[in-house]
Amino acid sequence: MSPAFVDEQLSDFSLPDRVQDTLTLAISVIIESVPFVFLGILLSAVVQVWLPHGVLARHLPRNPILRRASISLLGMFFPVCECGNVPLARGFMVGGFTVSESITFLLAAPILNPITIITTHQAFGWDGHILVARLLGGFLIANVVGWLFSKHPNPQSLLTSRFAAACMLGSTSGHDHAHNRESRFSRTTEIFIRETSVIMPALFIGSAVAALTQVFVPRSVLLALGSNPVWSVLAMMALAFIVAVCSNVDAFFVLSFGSTFLPGGIVAFLVFGALIDVKMLALMRTTFTSRTLLQITVVVGLMSAALGLLVNYVA
Repeated sequence: MSPAFVDEQLSDFSLPDRVQDTLTLAISVIIESVPFVFLGILLSAVVQVWLPHGVLARHLPRNPILRRASISLLGMFFPVCECGNVPLARGFMVGGFTVSESITFLLAAPILNPITIITTHQAFGWDGHILVARLLGGFLIANVVGWLFSKHPNPQSLLTSRFAAACMLGSTSGHDHAHNRESRFSRTTEIFIRETSVIMPALFIGSAVAALTQVFVPRSVLLALGSNPVWSVLAMMALAFIVAVCSNVDAFFVLSFGSTFLPGGIVAFLVFGALIDVKMLALMRTTFTSRTLLQITVVVGLMSAALGLLVNYVA
């Protein structure tokens, strides 16, 4: 077989359109997420190694409600998207945060951070109360979910056995090298590699699922529901779950739907999608049990839907 014939056959070869679309979408989600994931992992390592153990936890209010409210605002100082917040929340738990406090941070930080606030304002301004509803909704949902899980009789059972063991190890030996700079760098590198090996496969799986769902679920079905006050909310939540757009840029993505969907649907997209989507669930599964994720998803989904309906009927 001549080389010219082989080249001709390769030039004629092309993947089916749906396969190409799936690969393109999956790669785009990964490219969009990877910088924030690495930043989150790096910040997680810094929290675990370079900060004195429990220093953040010790400087927060003692009152549980005020404490979780303060934790909700930590995203203002760690402006990474929801992907990067997963390794950061893991680092907080190793560093002394309770499970419920880490969940509060994990849910609040994607919305209550300066990048998300700026991009949402750039996209929508003050029209339709979308920005205010997103910020207040994200804060309220994060604190309600955190409060609910603070009542759990056995918080460690909410975690995977692997991560629960890592928390136990970190609390006893994570800062043994505090006075040795070389050991700190070594420990930081070790944590970065370990967290990357855990988080990146989950990111790839979540991105692939998001891409497959986008390609094979007809968007025309979602768009047909945009003018109904109830169905517009549910349809946009479903779209947010499917497309898995980074919370730092999702306002520009959903802006194109502003003329088709009611404001409540847009708010539901911006709130629910920043907290729960297929990619995010895959990442969170590295830390929390499936039962815990189901409970979080149900509560966040119900509250996001209620917020969207409220905006539709009040705004």
